[in-house]
Amino acid sequence: MTKTIALVALVAGSLLAGTALQAQDAPKDKPHGAQGGPGGPGMRGRPNADQIAKELSLTDEQKTKLKAALEDQQAKMKALREDTSLSAEDKKAKAKELREGMQAKMKEILTPEQLTKWQAMQKNRGPGGPGGKPEKKAKE
Repeated sequence: MTKTIALVALVAGSLLAGTALQAQDAPKDKPHGAQGGPGGPGMRGRPNADQIAKELSLTDEQKTKLKAALEDQQAKMKALREDTSLSAEDKKAKAKELREGMQAKMKEILTPEQLTKWQAMQKNRGPGGPGGKPEKKAKE
């Protein structure tokens, strides 16, 4: 059980970290979400709430909760990226906390079967997968 939670946190963290890095690399003359790429403007191959809902066969109640959770997460990550008072290490730690919170929300929203399928989706779309960037190895 702990391994599953750790895997979910790792996968979601990788996705969110990639999103944060992409947002930092985005051209300043285009609004966020207008970068283009696979999947439509700003998607860069990542699914939106409607796509996730369809793939996981979510109920209307789950769709509502998922959309709210994703919007909340995106707003918090945006605020974190824009916070100039935090060091890079502090931002990294805070981002990890946000990812862990999102994982807890997903566990509350999804059934065990949907959670397993969602984890597989994240693994396929994560760093190095379709639409993702390869992970950089940490310097020692």
